[in-house]
Amino acid sequence: MDLGIAGRKALVCAASKGLGKACALHLAREGVAVTLVARTKETLDATAAEIRSQSQVPVTVVATDITTPEGRKAALAACPAPDILINNAGGPPPGDFRDWSEEDWQKAVNNNMITAIMLIKATVDGMIQRKFGRIVNITSAAVKSPIETLGLSNGARAGLTGFVAGLSRQTVRHNVTINGLLPGPFETDRLFTNIKLAAEKAKQPYEEALAAARKRNPAGRLGDPDEFGAMCAFICSAHAGFMTGQNFLMDGGGYPGTL
Repeated sequence: MDLGIAGRKALVCAASKGLGKACALHLAREGVAVTLVARTKETLDATAAEIRSQSQVPVTVVATDITTPEGRKAALAACPAPDILINNAGGPPPGDFRDWSEEDWQKAVNNNMITAIMLIKATVDGMIQRKFGRIVNITSAAVKSPIETLGLSNGARAGLTGFVAGLSRQTVRHNVTINGLLPGPFETDRLFTNIKLAAEKAKQPYEEALAAARKRNPAGRLGDPDEFGAMCAFICSAHAGFMTGQNFLMDGGGYPGTL
């Protein structure tokens, strides 16, 4: 399927690896010029080289922390008028809410709610004027089914989801959609790290804990970031203008509900 977005421009956050990288790769394969943002230049440059080897689109890298005002300024200077915005930032660590300080909460809300809102604020009016825009917020399956050890993430990401629920109904008449893409257990560095920490706490071998995580999922496996990137590209496509304010869960069937 031709997604109808060749020639568009995308700003992709946390794009050097994992789910953000997969989204950038699929957008580039569809002919979208991509601006990649992440903190580490070495991994960004490696991802940019990989994308260039698979596509002919312009690829720009911005090594900065998107969760800071200065980082957002740098990213928007490199891509001031994106047609596509992929909001993505690393989630806060797991733990017990009794151990979290007010500063921990402020950091989580800034990184996983305020940063996305500020980027939307900076770009959505241009999208409205151009009559095309696709904003995808990579959040978490915890938006649908909170995870007890991820309270910081549960709270911050639910806040972003609630904000978008209202705004997305205002922008869709201009062919600007805003949706959430909710990953469950995907094979990313973050997931492997969390499994390792849980295994150490339970005094369980890592490989045994990893095998158990795969077995627990109804699909019998963990998600492949490539399939996540493909879904992201479709949500950004010209064919997806009639869906907005939605939260697309990709978790292998882990969530047991019907809604």
